[in-house]
Amino acid sequence: MELTTALAEVTDTYSNQSGRNHTSDACSRESTLKTTVFPILYSILFTLGLSLNGLAAWVFLRIPSKSHFIIYLKNIVVADIIMTLTFPFKIFADSNVASVGMRVFVCRMSSVLFYLTMYISILFFGLISVDRCRKTMQPFVGTNARRLLHRKLLAGFIWTTLVTICLPNVILTSLPNTSARFKCSDLKTQMGLRWHEVVNHICQVIFWGNLVTVIICYALISKELYKSYARTRAGHATRTGQQKKGSIQANVFLVMAVFFVCFVPFHFARVPYTISQTQGRLFNCVQKLFFFQLKESTLWLSSLNSVLDPLIYFFLCKSFRSSLLNTICLSRRCCRDLGTDTVSTQT
Repeated sequence: MELTTALAEVTDTYSNQSGRNHTSDACSRESTLKTTVFPILYSILFTLGLSLNGLAAWVFLRIPSKSHFIIYLKNIVVADIIMTLTFPFKIFADSNVASVGMRVFVCRMSSVLFYLTMYISILFFGLISVDRCRKTMQPFVGTNARRLLHRKLLAGFIWTTLVTICLPNVILTSLPNTSARFKCSDLKTQMGLRWHEVVNHICQVIFWGNLVTVIICYALISKELYKSYARTRAGHATRTGQQKKGSIQANVFLVMAVFFVCFVPFHFARVPYTISQTQGRLFNCVQKLFFFQLKESTLWLSSLNSVLDPLIYFFLCKSFRSSLLNTICLSRRCCRDLGTDTVSTQT
């Protein structure tokens, strides 16, 4: 699910076409950063991401979906695994060793899956933020089978809707390549280019809507934590209560931290990059190359999400932490010594 539509060069790097600027050799993106550094970085992410998310998936298979939080986390695990499996194609494409057939596959499938899973993760991060806010402000409100069913149906709706939205990007990228130096846009039909623009606007709504959601939720969480801190300072909390709130303060903002590190930089860097591509006459080659490298660097941060998410599973999900530690044969006492979740009940 590519993010810009005015020019296909937004997806060029991910589809091994970003290195080709046909206007001038001085504008070429074929640099050590593109052909060597990023492939190495993505190779590291692929190794770590596949290992960590494979382990996470195995652990979650043993955990029943008994809370909203666990349902959301399981969906993120699936999205992360799919995203991680697209990395080898990007590695081969960026390092210029991919065959023509593989580059066509990247344009039609791999890059679409990459962005599909990115925005699925963004949506579930927004839902997790709402859930953490609810648990912080109403810690004793539980859940029931009906609510769990609704969350599962919501998760299914999210996957079905986004897959339906991005499927035309696969189907309408069907023109034969006429040159070994083809761009992904060369493979799109006229309707495909129009649909690509529609998807771009949908992606914008998804990101900015969830960014606002995350900010509001964690503003409310911060306010609630400050009230709790004030009560503690006033002597209305026990020592156990102080430790409990300290655990909340240390862990609950991990979701927001991962969201801001992984997704915010890319979507802010995307704006000047898109302008430099759509209004090319206003920028020289050096400026275009800078914005391209900035976009690619922040895109790597978005990919880093697949490696950082397991931190959320471990530190915020008691069920995951306990199951994992039991799996690696630690004693029950060791598991208890790590503490219990204070933001969610039995999650």
